[in-house]
Amino acid sequence: MISLLNNLNMNPSLVTALGKQDITTPTDIQRRVIPEALKNKDLIVQSETGTGKTLAYLLPLFEKIDPSKREMQGMILAPTHELAIQILRQIEQLSENSEIKASSALVIGNVNIERQIVKLREKPHIIVGSPKRILELIKKRKISAHTIKTIIIDEADRLMDERNIESIKEVIKSTLKERQLMFFSASITKETEARALEVMKEPELIREKGTKSVPISIEHMYFLTEQRDKLEVLRKLVGILKPHKAMVFIGHREETEVCVNNLNHHGLKAAGIHGHNEKMDRKRVMEEFKSGKIQLLVATDIAARGLDIEGVTHIFNLVIPENPQDYLHRVGRSGRKGNSGTAISIVTERELKYISQYEKALMIKIASKDMYKGKIIDAKNRSNL
Repeated sequence: MISLLNNLNMNPSLVTALGKQDITTPTDIQRRVIPEALKNKDLIVQSETGTGKTLAYLLPLFEKIDPSKREMQGMILAPTHELAIQILRQIEQLSENSEIKASSALVIGNVNIERQIVKLREKPHIIVGSPKRILELIKKRKISAHTIKTIIIDEADRLMDERNIESIKEVIKSTLKERQLMFFSASITKETEARALEVMKEPELIREKGTKSVPISIEHMYFLTEQRDKLEVLRKLVGILKPHKAMVFIGHREETEVCVNNLNHHGLKAAGIHGHNEKMDRKRVMEEFKSGKIQLLVATDIAARGLDIEGVTHIFNLVIPENPQDYLHRVGRSGRKGNSGTAISIVTERELKYISQYEKALMIKIASKDMYKGKIIDAKNRSNL
């Protein structure tokens, strides 16, 4: 990262700040995005989870922030509370460790709006939050949208969907025409791109080079069973593998609660997050999972988007995603920073077709496994025992 920042004549204190986080080498997406972002171009960026996209947009944003001005200058929209909090923490780290003292505020729904209004009176340089709450506060004239010069949409594939698109458009329309827009997403569909083009000025599309696949440090396997036996297979696998920190992916809220209750009933330390959790419940669950008090975090795809938790060693797919991209999102939460990880799918006969799709689309091998006398073995060897 040092050579990159020096070449761009960026504030040297940002190099120092990154060094304190043990970041010295830029990722591919950072090399490609930062120079274009500094030219105030509108950008549509496709970047997988774990590729450094947050710093790809925060570093040029910090470069453009004028800390001497007591006004709101940047806005970052995120689809989940967890992702918004992670972004805010990175902003705080850069501000604390560099000479660019950019203030920030978290503006999300389902929390006390009056406290947020008090915080906004301080005119934070960067606002991070959910589009609907931000729009609400713009309409209440608590957010000075006319001073915002940069708007970043993180996980744009979700925020540009039918449920959020109108709020996004209204937020953008409330700002001046000369603002910069940057959209980041793990996958850019034609629909997402078309909707982005409606609000952007001749944006440049930047995609990661090459075909993105799962890290080579992740081992993939699947176990074939009946639908009614999935939870039992999961419990047995946890007993064999004894993961310190694992995530279990499931379909929706009701399934999450059933799974958690079942696991707890059998003496396992599990908790769940889904789209309808109260904020304090979600915060408590995440803190207990990060600290190791909870061994198994049961989550829906929506609730888990944007989560970046260190030390996750195992991913269990109890409900199988139809899209290989969703499989990639899930399993990529283990095997980070060079650590090994294991992705385990518990499938029915009908779901085997998805295993084949993952292998072809992601260029990986997912081994068929079985359990025998408390050990995991190759399924083909079961008949020889």
